[in-house]
Amino acid sequence: MSKAKGLFMVVAVVVLSVLCVSSLPAQQKRFFAIATGGTGGTYYPLGGILAQALSQQVPEVVVTSQAGNASVANCNLIRDRQVESAFVQSNVAYNAYNGLEQFQAKPARNLRHIASLYPETIQIVARADANIRSVKDIKGKRLVPGDRGSGSEVDALNILGAYGYAYKDFANVDWLSFSGGAQRLQDKQADVTFTTAGWPTAAITELAISTNIVLVPIDEAKIGELTKKYPFYARISIPKGTYKGQGKDVATITTMAQWVAGAEVPEDVVYKLTKALWEHGAAKMAAAHSQGKNVLAKTALAGISVPLHPGAERYYREAGIIKADKGKPTPRKKR
Repeated sequence: MSKAKGLFMVVAVVVLSVLCVSSLPAQQKRFFAIATGGTGGTYYPLGGILAQALSQQVPEVVVTSQAGNASVANCNLIRDRQVESAFVQSNVAYNAYNGLEQFQAKPARNLRHIASLYPETIQIVARADANIRSVKDIKGKRLVPGDRGSGSEVDALNILGAYGYAYKDFANVDWLSFSGGAQRLQDKQADVTFTTAGWPTAAITELAISTNIVLVPIDEAKIGELTKKYPFYARISIPKGTYKGQGKDVATITTMAQWVAGAEVPEDVVYKLTKALWEHGAAKMAAAHSQGKNVLAKTALAGISVPLHPGAERYYREAGIIKADKGKPTPRKKR
């Protein structure tokens, strides 16, 4: 072989090698979104904290948090594969998966459980000058039941139904976010609003500073009826002093906030994110938000209302949260 020909062969091999290397695809990052709620609630700040923690711990996944219209809308987003995951109330997730209530026409059968996060409390807030001291007193008033189609509205309708009330029994009904409802009370354009969120809720805290408010209790007999009819409700008291001017504990009901994902999200991705949640993310949430202190691994499967995602199940088995001899938890059966 001539010297020139040999040199040509070496150059050709080098060029070919460079071309092959350059043609190899760079490691692509996966984008993963968490749909939360309005900026005046608890979903939004906790979702942002969690997204940042997960992105730091799982570098191949870019996790983002986006404001949303809460539980019902978030279930629809997952059903339609417009978002990978979301925060939702357990009772709304149950209805969505089983095709109940507003999901009768289009169930969200691809909902999968990642983790239960914290209790969400139904907080009924009224202007002090509206003379509302119990749920029975709200008939004929100006009502904000929450955003249209939100988990708050679902809870409002369940509670109103227990008292025999419907929207036609009110002077006016406006469907607004937590912040929007609080603003209406502050502006004297509404009398009472329903907010389902972890307490203290920012929108209510801010409202209590500018406006004299009362937290309206649910009668004990009605609490008994509601918890019997709807298995995902439990009695809870909002401790006195939670909000400015709140001089006593207030009896109400609660449900769990859950992090759910679409069944189509790969098992390995959900496994890594579930692991990062409990090994890093939960501590970050606890340090940054009062409700974050209630995000505990021991209640990760509390009130599970849809099937467990295989990736989450894999982590919970490794961590010993699901015992080998007990099998995985199953969601409650359709009523």
